[in-house]
Formats: sequence, structure tokens, C-alpha cells
Amino acid sequence: MKPYIIGICGGSGSGKTTLLKKIKSTLGNENVSVFTMDNYYLPKEVQARDKNDVVNFDLPTALNEKQLCLDLKKIIGGEEIQVKEYFFNAPVNDIKKVSIVPNKVIIVEGLFLFYFKEVREALDFSIYVDVDPKHQLARRINRDQKTRGYSKEDIEYQWNEHVVPCYNKYILPFKPNADFVFRNDDHAGTDLKRLKKELKTKQ
Repeated sequence: MKPYIIGICGGSGSGKTTLLKKIKSTLGNENVSVFTMDNYYLPKEVQARDKNDVVNFDLPTALNEKQLCLDLKKIIGGEEIQVKEYFFNAPVNDIKKVSIVPNKVIIVEGLFLFYFKEVREALDFSIYVDVDPKHQLARRINRDQKTRGYSKEDIEYQWNEHVVPCYNKYILPFKPNADFVFRNDDHAGTDLKRLKKELKTKQ
């Protein structure tokens, strides 16, 4: 029996991972497997660089689209897959492989969920996480200073030169195509109740 495929998309720092955890809890953690598109980032050495020779991780070409789509097809078809778990700045030798098993529900999460045609067409239900950009930037500054060792100046540079332009070009245009727009602001509580109700009717 084909699994039910839920997609979660949104800009950097929009709250995709937090929403994912709430959806898993709603549907039953034992019934859900998570397919994270972040696990398909290509090595830093082959990433595109901007005019100032700074690596741009916010382009669709930053990911290994071919392998990503191949693995997604496998797990949808009922095959367990092995993926290299992505951690920013982790040395190549420290990257570990994790297993993702087929399940009743598979949640696919990532920036370019809608941009990659093969991924988009595999979805049964799609969610776009929407939030005020100023909150996204604040979350990104907090995260990248703590976990990635970036200075505030570097984070703001990436935000203005990479994140925002790429978001406007590769992510935002697909918002109208989402089955559900989750407003991650003062409406979050109401939207979560609506979303849970809708997802339960589809199981």
C-alpha cells in the first residue's frame, strides 16, 4: 500500500522542523518517517560562489537533486534507504549514515520541495510555512551564531545576498500551490488545530 506523502516547505527559519514534530505527534510517531532534503547537500567544495567568493547554499543546485529524487522514489516504493545525515560544517569522516524505513506516512521537508518537479509531483498533501521575514532572520542569527560559529555580520550578509533573493526566486512563487498555508505567527494555534483536523480526515 502506497504511503501518504506530506510535504513541508518554507523559508529558512520559518519553523518547518517544529511543525514537522507536531504533525508527527498528531499522526503517531510510529506511523511517520521523515525524509529531510537537507541530507542531500553537496560538498562545500563544489558549491556555487557569489561575486565575493562566498559559498551560496541557498540555490537549488546546492543539493544532489538526482540522488534525492531516486531515494524518495525508493522509499515511496517500499524500500528502506540509507542516507548521510547532514550536519553543517561536519567533517566528511564524521558524517554518519542513517536508515529511513517505509511507513504509512512519509513527511518530506525542505526548502526546494516545490521547486523540484519530481518531488512536488510525489506529494499527496503540501504545507507552506509562512512567517514574517524579520522573525526568520532573528531565528537564523540565533541558530547560526550558536551552532555554526558565524558572526552576525556574516549571517546578515548571507541573508541579504543569498537567502532573500533565492527565497523570492525559488520558494515564494510556489506558495499559492500549497494545499495549506500555515501562518507561524499569532495565528499558529488556530492554524495548527485546522491542520490537525484536516490531516486526520485524510488518514
